[in-house]
Amino acid sequence: MIDRPCRSCKGPLTETFADLGMSPLSNSFISADRVRAMEPTYPLHAWVCSDCRLVQLEEFESPEHIFSNYLYFSSFSESWLRHAEAYSEAMIDRFGLGADSTVVEVASNDGYLLQYFKRRGCRVLGVEPAANVAKVAMEKGIPSDVAFFGVQTATRLRDAGHDADHMVANNVLAHVPDLHDFLGGFAVLLKPEGVVTFEFPHLLRQMRGSQFDTIYHEHFSYLSLHVVGRLLTRQGMRVFDVTELSTHGGSLRVFGCHAAAAHQEQPAVSRVLREETAFGLESPEAYRAFAKQVVDVKAGLLRFLLDARDAGKRVLAYGAPAKGNTLLNYCGVGPDLVAFTCDRSPHKQGTLLPGTRIPVRAPEEVLQARPDYVLILPWNLKDEIAGQMAAIRDWGGQFVVPIPVLEVF
Repeated sequence: MIDRPCRSCKGPLTETFADLGMSPLSNSFISADRVRAMEPTYPLHAWVCSDCRLVQLEEFESPEHIFSNYLYFSSFSESWLRHAEAYSEAMIDRFGLGADSTVVEVASNDGYLLQYFKRRGCRVLGVEPAANVAKVAMEKGIPSDVAFFGVQTATRLRDAGHDADHMVANNVLAHVPDLHDFLGGFAVLLKPEGVVTFEFPHLLRQMRGSQFDTIYHEHFSYLSLHVVGRLLTRQGMRVFDVTELSTHGGSLRVFGCHAAAAHQEQPAVSRVLREETAFGLESPEAYRAFAKQVVDVKAGLLRFLLDARDAGKRVLAYGAPAKGNTLLNYCGVGPDLVAFTCDRSPHKQGTLLPGTRIPVRAPEEVLQARPDYVLILPWNLKDEIAGQMAAIRDWGGQFVVPIPVLEVF
C-alpha cells in the first residue's frame, strides 16, 4: 500500500497491478551531448484502487516537465493518419458538422487530425501543451493554443468564442494526473448538444493481451469504460456510445455529452460494460493475475534474445516508442543484445534510448546491416512496419514481436 489515495475517488491503493521496477521517463531520449550524464529513474509501479478500480501510477514528474517539449509527432505514422482521416469523415457525417461547426482537439499534436476537419470546411482549434509540436501544426495552418487543458483553459477559450460543437481527445486522458480538472474543461467548453470523443487503450484489452509495456510514467491512468463513465458523471456528463477499435493494441472510442443532452444511449455501452464485468474488472482477482503475465513476457523475450546470441544471430529493432522503452528497461535489454534500433522520426534519430542507451538510427541503416531478426517495438503497427521493411526477407531476415507472446514471422 502507498500513502497517497486514489486520484479519482480518494480510496485506498492496496492492490498492485504491475511492478516494473525503476525506469526513466520513457520519452526522455538521450542526446549526443548527454551520453555520459546521469538520468533520473523512478518506480514504475501501477496500483489499482480498491474502491473505484482506477489503475494508476504515482506522479513523480509534472506534466509540464514531461510534455512541454515532446518528441512524439503523430504524422510519422501512416496508419494513424488513415485512422484520423476516417474518424473525421465519420464524425462529420454522423453529427452533421460543417462550416458553422467548431471542432476543438485537446492534445492536438502536430495537426494530424484537425487538418482533415479543416479540409471539409469546419472551424478548428488545437490545444497542445508542447510548443515544439504545436509549432509544426501552426505551420500547417492549424490554429493551436499552447496550453494544458483544464477548467481554466476551457473558460478562457469559451470566453474568446471557441465553444465547441465537437471535441476530440485522442490518447490523452491517460496522460492527465488531475482527471477531474481535465474533464471539467470539456463540461465548460462543449456546447449544450455538443459531442466529445475520447480514445484510449482499453484496460480490458491491455490485460487480455499482456500489454504491460503501455505502462510508463507519462501514462498516469489505465482506463475501463466503467471508470470513465464514473468520471464523466462527476462532471455532469455521461457516456452515450462506445466503439471498440484495434488501435494501440485495442482501444475504446467513448462518446460523451452533457447529462441533459438529447443523445440517446446506444446498446454498445451496456454490452462493453457487461464484458468488463464478466472479465473481472470490478473485482480484484483479474488484476492479481496480470502480474504473472508480465513475468511470462519478460522471460520469453530474454530467452529468444539469448538463444539468438548463442546461435550467432544478429537482432536489431524497429521503432523508438515509449512502450518499447518500458519493455527494454524492464527486461534489462541493452546494446549487447540489440545493437541499435531505428525510427522514421528525425527528431529521435541520433539519440539514445533512455535507460538502455540503445542508439536510434534511420531505417535505412537496418537494411544496410542485414540483421537476422528485426524486433518490432511498436507491435501495434507490426503490419505497417513489416510492409515498410519487407526487404529484410531478401536475405532470410525475420520479424519478431514480443507481445502478447513472442512471435517470429
